[in-house]
Amino acid sequence: MSENLLRSGDAAYKPAMNGFLLVAAGGAIGASMRHGAGLAALRIAPGTAWPVVTFSVNLLGSLAMGLLIGWLAHRTSGGQGLRLFFATGVLGGFTTFSAFSMEIAGMIERGDVLKAAAYAVVSVILGLGAFLVGLFAMRGLIQ
Repeated sequence: MSENLLRSGDAAYKPAMNGFLLVAAGGAIGASMRHGAGLAALRIAPGTAWPVVTFSVNLLGSLAMGLLIGWLAHRTSGGQGLRLFFATGVLGGFTTFSAFSMEIAGMIERGDVLKAAAYAVVSVILGLGAFLVGLFAMRGLIQ
C-alpha cells in the first residue's frame, strides 16, 4: 500500500479507534461495578426469589443515564467522548438488560409466569421513571 493511502486512512481511523477505546475502558469499569454489586448481594441477601441485583442495577443505571443525558445536553464541547465513555461504556457495562431477559425466561420456565410478568412490567416502568427523574432533576439543576 502506498504511504499516502495509509496517511489518509489514519485521519478517519483515529477518531473511530479512540471511540472504541473509550467504550472499552468505560465498559470494563461498568462491568466490574455490576460484578461487585452481584457479589455484595450474595453476602447481604443470599437466595432471594426476586432478582434484586439486576432490578436495582437497572433502576440505578436508568437514573444515572437520565442525569448524564440531561447534563450532556447542556455541554458545548466534549460531549461525544463523555457519552461514549459513560453512557455506552460505564452504564452499558453496568446495566444488565440481557440478564434481565434471561431471568424472565427462567421464571417462565419454572412456571412463575405472574412473577415474570410483574418483574418485567415493574422494571420497565420504574426504569423509565428513574430515567425521567434523573433527566428532569439535571435539567432543573442546570437551568
